[in-house]
Amino acid sequence: MNLFVGSLAQDVTEEDLRAAFEPFGKVDTATVIMDRTTNRSRGFGFVEMPNGVEARKAVEALSGRHLIKGKAIMVNEARPKDGGKRGGGRRW
Repeated sequence: MNLFVGSLAQDVTEEDLRAAFEPFGKVDTATVIMDRTTNRSRGFGFVEMPNGVEARKAVEALSGRHLIKGKAIMVNEARPKDGGKRGGGRRW
């Protein structure tokens, strides 16, 4: 399950993200999204956990409650970039 992690402090690293989620289960990837121009964190990232039950437990335990580098993180299931819309036909 892919999780969106928001409200990250500017100095949060991928290792910090991994460390926050590993107590709940296996973490495949932990990524902090960086601005290409400034090379600074954009304040959010993604964590991929293969087990959905463990991922949901992490969401419940961490979102709004867990501090990383002094800032409470927000966690929820990531949604597709297009908002989950399907199709491509005209909409009248």
